[in-house]
Amino acid sequence: MKRVVSVSLGASNRDFKYTLNVLGEEVSVERMGTDGDLKKAILLVKELDGKVDAFGMGGIDVYVRSRTAKYVIKSAAPLLKAAKKTPMVDGSGLKHMIEARAVHYVDQNITPLKGKKALMVSAVDRIGMAEAMTEVGMETLFGDLIFILGVPIAVRTLGQLETLARLLAPIIVQLPFSWLYPTGEKQEGKKKPANAKFARYYHWADVIGGDWHYIAKYMPERLDGKIILTNTVTPKNIEDLRARGAKTLVTATPDLGGRSPGTNAIEGVLIAVAGKPPREVTEADYGRLIDQIGFKPRVEHLN
Repeated sequence: MKRVVSVSLGASNRDFKYTLNVLGEEVSVERMGTDGDLKKAILLVKELDGKVDAFGMGGIDVYVRSRTAKYVIKSAAPLLKAAKKTPMVDGSGLKHMIEARAVHYVDQNITPLKGKKALMVSAVDRIGMAEAMTEVGMETLFGDLIFILGVPIAVRTLGQLETLARLLAPIIVQLPFSWLYPTGEKQEGKKKPANAKFARYYHWADVIGGDWHYIAKYMPERLDGKIILTNTVTPKNIEDLRARGAKTLVTATPDLGGRSPGTNAIEGVLIAVAGKPPREVTEADYGRLIDQIGFKPRVEHLN
């Protein structure tokens, strides 16, 4: 049996362990959260290095990307370097493709998206989703400045998003990751009270997409009729969306025991079964493996 471990800076109460049958081979995939403790995560990687088939890096990304370039996040480097023998992936090699596929899946199988309004709470970490929403004809608002930096400026085109990414990414990647993204207990802490300056963007949109923790941080009490396009949700998160009136939840990764794992875990699974060195695995290889395995977006009709 192959073993894939996602070592995450996220909350440990979101951990899971699941066994998949992947192309006739048993693969154990599990998440180990360290509650925001980077030193603990590094020690865990060193302890398991060479004993597992692939690592996922969760709760932190290696890169911030524009459409034409990528920038290494300084905080992630020590964790990446801790793995000397076992390959480690952060999901970025897979994320943009499968999230673009998820948008097209919604358009073709759930509801036509042309002309609908989309709020992406964060887009620089999900360029594939952003491009796909534009491709299917959605009116899209990219909320990176609003929801990440607290600057009340809406970005409305891919060109503006590209300019923003190229201007800010070299600065952002030097900052401590905890300044930009909730880690550890902050992921499960009390959400911000509904605030009109954030809530109006949710109310405006038909589809709300992006990172779950950014979506959850400011979401209003009511999300009636909304389609939520995200990832890494737990059964508790799903019930929260149901209670707020959301119509449909779609996740780019499949359902594993009631949870939708991060793309880093799924990329780790694909690396473990690819049969070639990780540096030789291409996006085309990922697409072929996903089709062979039968991974499809998860759809939950909530209300």
